[in-house]
Amino acid sequence: MKKIFLLISVILFIFPVQAQHTLRLMTYNIKNANGMDDICSFQRVANVINNASPDVVAIQEVDSMTRRSGQKYVLGEIAERTQMHACFAPAIEFEGGKYGIGLLTKQVPLRLQTIPLPGREEARTLILAEFEDYIYCCTHLSLAEEDRMKSLEIVKSLIASYKKPLFLAGDMNAEPESDFIKELQKDFQILSNPEKHTYPAPDPKETIDYIAASKQNATGFAVISARVVNEPMASDHRPILVELRTAEKTDKIFRTKPYLQNPVGNGITVMWETTVPSYCWVEYGTDTTRLERARMIVDGQVVCNNKLHKIRIDGLQPGQKYYYRVCSQEMLLYQAYKKVFGNTAQSTFSEFTLPVADTESFTAIVFNDLHQHTNTFRTLCKQIQDVKYDFVVFNGDCVDDPVDHEQATTFISELTEGVCGDRIPTFFMRGNHEIRNAYSIGLRDHFDYVGDKTYASFNWGDTRIVMLDCGEDKPDDHWVYYGLNDFTQLRNEQVDFLKKELSAKEFKKAKKRVLIHHIPLYGNYEKNLCANLWTKLLEKAPFNISLNAHTHKYAYHPKGELGNNYPVIIGGGYKMDSATVMILEKKNDELRIKVLNVRGEVLLDITV
Repeated sequence: MKKIFLLISVILFIFPVQAQHTLRLMTYNIKNANGMDDICSFQRVANVINNASPDVVAIQEVDSMTRRSGQKYVLGEIAERTQMHACFAPAIEFEGGKYGIGLLTKQVPLRLQTIPLPGREEARTLILAEFEDYIYCCTHLSLAEEDRMKSLEIVKSLIASYKKPLFLAGDMNAEPESDFIKELQKDFQILSNPEKHTYPAPDPKETIDYIAASKQNATGFAVISARVVNEPMASDHRPILVELRTAEKTDKIFRTKPYLQNPVGNGITVMWETTVPSYCWVEYGTDTTRLERARMIVDGQVVCNNKLHKIRIDGLQPGQKYYYRVCSQEMLLYQAYKKVFGNTAQSTFSEFTLPVADTESFTAIVFNDLHQHTNTFRTLCKQIQDVKYDFVVFNGDCVDDPVDHEQATTFISELTEGVCGDRIPTFFMRGNHEIRNAYSIGLRDHFDYVGDKTYASFNWGDTRIVMLDCGEDKPDDHWVYYGLNDFTQLRNEQVDFLKKELSAKEFKKAKKRVLIHHIPLYGNYEKNLCANLWTKLLEKAPFNISLNAHTHKYAYHPKGELGNNYPVIIGGGYKMDSATVMILEKKNDELRIKVLNVRGEVLLDITV
């Protein structure tokens, strides 16, 4: 088995609990809205429910049209005051009306069912409400243990065929140490806290109210909190509230498609984003039937419970086609001694091939200065739709002034999907506008830079690619930066980098050499702040071509025109009348560069 090296990099964005779907379950024996002060108040009970803001409430001891309730439909009265739907299930005839249990629900149930249960002192019942993602059952069991045991058998038989998460709530008239609760726990997981007493409300001494989940379907949710609501007056019972985190549907887990980066050193990085915190891995192999697994491990721990995922696969064979898919399993709960998982999503299979060391042919595409203009980018993509390319470079100012994570994700996803980034690796270079705004630092986590630097060099076959980062276009002490920039240090680092690069055997032995940076050293509308540091190093460097951007105006400067030792091509801007895309085509000893505009017109076609 090939050894898997996992990227040592910190992924941010550990999102809070509130970012996920929650389900709030409540049960409340309301004593027909007669409080401990002998005052009947529908509004008081409604206030308790409204303050808890549940999605569904199991109600016990409620009248409908009885004399003691003044011929009122009590559940309906409370439903009106809580803006919830009422589902009543009578257990017995009583004082000219009915008495029983009910449900209050925010959503209208898909299906309702009532089932009679035994009770020697009075008949009992159960109401079952089916919703899209779960089932909620309410009951008020007999005072007699034998009847409760028989009721449990009926409930177990009733729910055996259900596949959705199923919850049973209500007044069980049994304490945690009872034989009934012990028997209940064989098939149900109690979600509420039995150590918190519920009765009598003014000074609880007993726990007889519960919310439980059927163990046969106890997946797809995790308990966030369970509490007894501090309400001593509205009824003789205190209500229970359980909050669950519920699983996202499988087809909603992926936020973006996977995209490939950093295809150097016999490895490649796969990145993608999910809508929920997840545990993720990549399955890959030379065919889809024999797959290895890559995960991201840092200091012995699998990085998970995050939304932005970056997994490195190393030890790959250049020239070999690999198939891969990304897998994300939602993490509903991540605690020290408990983890709960949700559904697992798998992407469709995609593929990639790393270049062999001595390949003499490749095609690359270069975009620049898109400034998040979707229509411009899509129009340029149409001009290269018939071109078979091996990698793509976004040469700065493409993700414009990133404000937040959502903005960055949206356009990066658009860029990578536009160039088939799930199978064609992309290199994101930084322009001055990627450096600006509140999310500029966070933007780095969406990319996997070669060597973990915003400047780098690598070989694609027998061609050497050198990428530089000019930083901002104004001095560090300019007022607009508020003293928060130090690009002088970054530019000086690249002086040392260039010295080593220009003397490296990989650079000297390369058949062709391509220099890429955002702000031009030659042909810029003002002096490049890197010029004093870099020009002397580069003026004798044997590059075949330099690809630049920034000015928003296409230009071509042949060797020597501006004192440049190599031809310089500057890409256009983001407007339809100035935007360009570059195509680099290497074949044997020739490197051909074409520049196209949005109409597909060839602005430049040279061979170097």
